[in-house]
Order: sequence, then structure tokens, then C-alpha cells
Amino acid sequence: MYVRKANDRGLTDIGWLYSRHSFSFGDYYDPRNMGFRTLRVINDDIIAPGKGFGMHGHRDMEIITIVVDGALEHKDSLGHGEVLRPGEVQVMSAGRGIRHSEFNSSPTTPVHLIQIWIETETVGLPPTYAQHEFPIADRIDRLVRVAGRKQDTDKALPISQDAHVYVCSLSPAGEVSHTLQEGRGAWVHVVKGMCVIDGTEVTGGDAVALEQPGVVSIKGSGDSSEIIVFDLA
Repeated sequence: MYVRKANDRGLTDIGWLYSRHSFSFGDYYDPRNMGFRTLRVINDDIIAPGKGFGMHGHRDMEIITIVVDGALEHKDSLGHGEVLRPGEVQVMSAGRGIRHSEFNSSPTTPVHLIQIWIETETVGLPPTYAQHEFPIADRIDRLVRVAGRKQDTDKALPISQDAHVYVCSLSPAGEVSHTLQEGRGAWVHVVKGMCVIDGTEVTGGDAVALEQPGVVSIKGSGDSSEIIVFDLA
């Protein structure tokens, strides 16, 4: 087990944007933390009211956005204009190229979001966009798959990679588990709150990496928590 503590992550603080980077990103470079398997970026962003990212481009990356608090306006070169709120998940498969903007149009309320990049399995695919609600009530003490390799058994948004992304709202006395198969790795990111992962207590912003096959146990620890679990080839 490897624990990545919240305060050890990279930091961007430019007034309108406060961001913590789990892996090297932008001006933050740490050769020891370049990603985990195909997971390349976890940015924990807080965007000030009336601010955001103007139009910019991406390619050949699976980009997953989860809003924790507030609302995020999205526009892209495919013609989409959407608002992303807590309980919803957005997947933008950048493919051979896409441009988009992200903006907090509230005059008073910051928006807190988690943006995730997963390396794509195949380059040069057509860009795509998808957004779906995964109600928070359905995530309580339950791991809900929200993105990953296409299956017909759930409503997870498809990505071009052998990876699966789960979310959970863990109650103080709640417990969930995930079985990690041989040859795969798990990265568990704590969005907020406190929990215990395989006997190790972690808090908001911390993450745990595991690469031993077996059952990963995640328990509540006196406070409600939000977690994201990645299962990666």
C-alpha cells in the first residue's frame, strides 16, 4: 500500500483557481508522481465565482469531471453547452482533438470539482461527449461505476481504456469493498471526509494505491465521506 497525503500534492493558487494536483501537471513537476498506471491526472479544483477556463484544446485523453459543490458550465467545439452539478458525471473523450471551456457563472458560490485524465487505449478516435446523473442517494454505502470499459450491465459512461471509475458516499458507519483482480491496481481518492482503507485512516485529499490482488476494504470513520475508486489494468 502507498499513501499519497493531501498536503504532499502539487499546488496551484492564482486567486481565482485553487488546485491540488495528485500527479505532475502544468508547472508542478514531480518525477516520483507522474501518474498511476493509466491514471494520469487528478486535479482537485476550486474555481471562484464568475471565473473559469477559456476555450482550450485536448487530444487523445479520456477526461472525466465530477462536481462536488456548485455548478460548472461546459461548452465545446462539438456544440455542447451543458451545466454539470453534484450527482452528475461528465466524460469527454478528446480523441483526435476537442476544444472546450469550463466556467463558474455563479456570482457568489465557488465550484469545487475533481477532474480526471485517463490515458486512452487508442489514439486518433473521433471526439465524443457524454454526461449522466448518478444520484447521490444511490451511492450511499455503495460503489457505483460511473465510467469505464463499455458494459451492458450499468449506466457507466464508456471510455477507451481498460479502466473503471466508481464513486461512493460513505456514511460514518458504512462499509464497502472492492475485489482487485490479479495484475490490476486500485487508486482510492478521498474527496472529503474521513475513512479507513485496509486499516489505514485517511482524510479528504488523501489517496491510497494498492496493487495486491484481493478485497479492498473501505470503512467509515466517524464522518461522512466521498470517495472515488479507480480499478486499472
